[in-house]
Amino acid sequence: MNYKTEKIKHLIVKRPLELDCGKTVKDFTLAYETYGELNKSKDNAILVFHALTGDQFVSGINPITQKEGWWVTAVGPNKAIDTNKYFVICANVIGGCMGSWGPKEINKETNEPYGLSFPVITIRDMVKAQESILDHLGIEKLLCATGGSMGGMQLLQFCATFPNRTFSAIPIACSTSHSAQNIALNELARQAIMSDPVWDKGKYQKKNIQPKNGLAVARMVGHISYLSEKGMQEKFGRKLQEKADYEFSFDADFQVESYLRHQGFKFVERFDANSVLYITRAMDYFDLSKQFKGGLTEAFSNQKTKFLIISFSSDWLYTTKENKDTVIALNASGADVSFAEIKTDKGHDSFLVDEQEFLKTMKGFIDSMHIKFKNEKRI
Repeated sequence: MNYKTEKIKHLIVKRPLELDCGKTVKDFTLAYETYGELNKSKDNAILVFHALTGDQFVSGINPITQKEGWWVTAVGPNKAIDTNKYFVICANVIGGCMGSWGPKEINKETNEPYGLSFPVITIRDMVKAQESILDHLGIEKLLCATGGSMGGMQLLQFCATFPNRTFSAIPIACSTSHSAQNIALNELARQAIMSDPVWDKGKYQKKNIQPKNGLAVARMVGHISYLSEKGMQEKFGRKLQEKADYEFSFDADFQVESYLRHQGFKFVERFDANSVLYITRAMDYFDLSKQFKGGLTEAFSNQKTKFLIISFSSDWLYTTKENKDTVIALNASGADVSFAEIKTDKGHDSFLVDEQEFLKTMKGFIDSMHIKFKNEKRI
């Protein structure tokens, strides 16, 4: 988890941010990245919100991990979000571990990593912090904002909190609140981390170590939920891992076991365990209707934003029904909203892979919104 800070764009947010937990912070760091160029009329900006294990490096090569950005299938030259035409912005959320203010950063009052002294944050705290980047870049109104999973939650919160800051929005595979099932899965992941003796009540950072076993298991739990049963069966079935028969041991006999272990231990090299605790808690606390007396109808009232809600047929983490409930709430508030369900067996992770119908749908919407936004600005 060591990285050279000169490779990361930083914004020091000077203005006070009142967190939902009651604390107020200021002079905190927000790490971000941009792709493409902002045009003179500033009508080509797209804000991307990342998911739980994402970061600000959506495209190209991540300068920290030297791996491809997490959304290279969608963002880049001549892709669905075309960086030859559009100026793309993405920030690492507060509570994260890729340069933004989070539990692994140094608390100036103690000169030690925050650990569990870091305040519990919410999705609303995340998006209120990210609005500062738009002000910093001089962008009054975005052409579009988008994000999948937790990124979609951030987007819905952003539209409810700042109804005039984006012309259009594409929430992908998300919901307006976390279900009991998803809270349970997050708790399982947190318990895996906290049960690792190396975790040491969040103090492991002082020793420059990581609770690798617990964090790897937490990632395995999450990864299972991102796939579909049909997709896993077709990819792995009961295939054995480079062997002719069972070994009658607890090593990885099956390919799916080996795959999960690989995903788990690959994850520990780039992510922080305490960040998982804080970000999953923020997702659990997310309930947009609870923030407004009139529920979701009030949350989306006075919306001028044009929405495209996208779901995936095999996604059991954020089902099509949950996405349609968001559509219903937007319709009830009088918002301009359309909906697309993409037929696929790739599960929740469909928005991260080369799913052509999804990419074409998103590209068509963004390009049409760009024409409308340009025309509106001319009037």
